[in-house]
Amino acid sequence: MHIGELAEKTGLSLRTIRHYDEIGLLPATTRSEGGFRVYTDADLARLLVIRSMKPLGFSLDEMAELLELVDALTAGSGDAARRGLLGRYIDETEAKRDKLALNLSRADEFLADLRRLQD
Repeated sequence: MHIGELAEKTGLSLRTIRHYDEIGLLPATTRSEGGFRVYTDADLARLLVIRSMKPLGFSLDEMAELLELVDALTAGSGDAARRGLLGRYIDETEAKRDKLALNLSRADEFLADLRRLQD
């Protein structure tokens, strides 16, 4: 698929996808004869993982490290060090998710307060 279709399927901008390509986070699988980026379903899946990490506040370096880790574990290279690193990412993701849930709860309370004032 071309970059426009990838953007449509993920809700990410062309600029964001190009940036991920430029920094090596999501390199296009191939290029067409005209030089256009061409992506596969595997690239789409990878971009969806990146999109999931983005609101959790992972840095680009952390995203790259985690994607490399996922690739290695998927390929069967699950040594103790990699599993330990995955455990740390799981713990960090849980903590970030909990913080987002707390912020969402506070936003809901604030919204309810504003609606009461409106009535």
